[in-house]
Amino acid sequence: MERRLIIALPDEEIARRLCGLPGGVRIIVWDLGDPAPDVAIDLLVLRYMIPAAELRGLAAVSVTVAQSQTLGFDGVSEALPAGIVYCNAVDVHEASTGELALALILASQRGIGEAVTAQPRGEWAHAQHPGLAGKTVLLIGVGGVGREIESRLAPFDARIVRVGRSARTDARGEVHGMHSLGALLPGADIVVLAVPLVGDTHHLVDAGFLGLLRPGALVVNVARGGVVDTAALVDWLGAGRGRAAVDVTDPEPLPADHPLWTLPGVIVTPHLGGHTDAMAGRVDRVVLEQVRRMRAGEPPLNPVLGG
Repeated sequence: MERRLIIALPDEEIARRLCGLPGGVRIIVWDLGDPAPDVAIDLLVLRYMIPAAELRGLAAVSVTVAQSQTLGFDGVSEALPAGIVYCNAVDVHEASTGELALALILASQRGIGEAVTAQPRGEWAHAQHPGLAGKTVLLIGVGGVGREIESRLAPFDARIVRVGRSARTDARGEVHGMHSLGALLPGADIVVLAVPLVGDTHHLVDAGFLGLLRPGALVVNVARGGVVDTAALVDWLGAGRGRAAVDVTDPEPLPADHPLWTLPGVIVTPHLGGHTDAMAGRVDRVVLEQVRRMRAGEPPLNPVLGG
């Protein structure tokens, strides 16, 4: 016999989109604010980009599965109450983040930022820029986001060198291990960061990492801000040794007076990675699959913590 499920959704918009859920499923709207519901919640869909610290409030509520709308889960393990299964949003943001990574690379390589800056001045800033063809792109991270970035780079006649947690060969070819970074960084024209923020990737990009790059190299971060030592990046950029295009920062949001905003050769976007008009439909599909699994007594989709 199928169970009657109680699902908590973060806002009325997603509740309207999912109003066609099968019978036996009760929807409540709750975004972790007060008052807390007095019922046991089978599936809690968290609001997009919720600070991990807010999850501590779930200790006073009965929740079986918490479904995130984001892919990363840095900081969650410290805040998630015991007994709750936390699932991330696999197959929601990877393609959109791949699009943005390519956009940041092309904008940086083709001088789009400089052209946009010159436009309000009516300045015809004609100049030669490096392009992408023939360049070596060091792609650090070969998970879902990394694969989408690689697929989008493939038609641009660039040499893609992939780096993962360990050295191996997969269907797409060679993956170098993290231990090879010291040998690979000097040959990179562009470094793209697409790794999760975990213990050994915190400040992966530090002064030593940046010091190995050739002059004028481009660092693109679509991972998490904490993967980069921001102070080291600012020093490297300020010395005119390279360029950066970052969608994520540490701290985030980036303060208005932070030097990254005004350093030359830098593009900053406000964590736009997966946030496109395709996101809602992808989130809905994940929620529907979680409901199907719960009704069938199957394990949840994409559990990463808890349980």
